[in-house]
Amino acid sequence: MDLINALTQQYMKPELPEMNVGDTVRVTVRIKEGNRERNQAFEGTLIAKKHGGINETITVRRISYGVGCEKVFPVHSPTIVSVETVRKGKVRRAKLYYLRDRVGKAAKVREKL
Repeated sequence: MDLINALTQQYMKPELPEMNVGDTVRVTVRIKEGNRERNQAFEGTLIAKKHGGINETITVRRISYGVGCEKVFPVHSPTIVSVETVRKGKVRRAKLYYLRDRVGKAAKVREKL
């Protein structure tokens, strides 16, 4: 197991910010269109963190034009340019899947002061 940890350690990103479930995060992704590359930001509420180590993923949910959109990002992927925490959220659960059924102000998470 130490050999596996040693191999995967070199591919992990050391500069990840402190992010917890309920936080509003901005994930910047490198997108390739033809022969051009550009960075695109996806900002939303972090509703789930899964796995750990090199396999860690986060699920980010946002509502745009009244339609909910969720994306699952592998945190240590080379296509992820940066992850930054915009605001901290005050929650009491590990997974916020109940936000899928909420619309409008009911889908908000209170800010931690």
